[in-house]
Amino acid sequence: MQARKGFTLIELMVVILIVAILAAVAIPIMRGRIDAAKWSEGRAMMGTVATALRAYGAEKGPQGNWPPTLVELGFQAGDLTGTYFTITGADWASAAYPIGGNLTYIISVAAPVGINTPSNITLDDTGTWVETP
Repeated sequence: MQARKGFTLIELMVVILIVAILAAVAIPIMRGRIDAAKWSEGRAMMGTVATALRAYGAEKGPQGNWPPTLVELGFQAGDLTGTYFTITGADWASAAYPIGGNLTYIISVAAPVGINTPSNITLDDTGTWVETP
């Protein structure tokens, strides 16, 4: 009698079950990483606006137009347009430089469609990032 080589049906089904369990665990973890990668674009945009606010504050001081417009900050149309985020989703209306005081600002960006968590991230003048779930 010849020896048969190969896997039995039960062995193949066990392997398929193990792969399915691993996929069920890995997919939610990967989705969280995808959102974090998309948010990195939003954080970069916020950092760019923060740098421009500090430069504008250093140049104009308290006599500047607070909060400044994009043109006053030195941006042109399309400069802050990425794949997932645009400047229209950002808010820095609280930027202020009072006479005798220091420059203060809070830049806030809401998550666009397609990003689940966090729903909002803010950056303040001290460099503190706050995520709102």
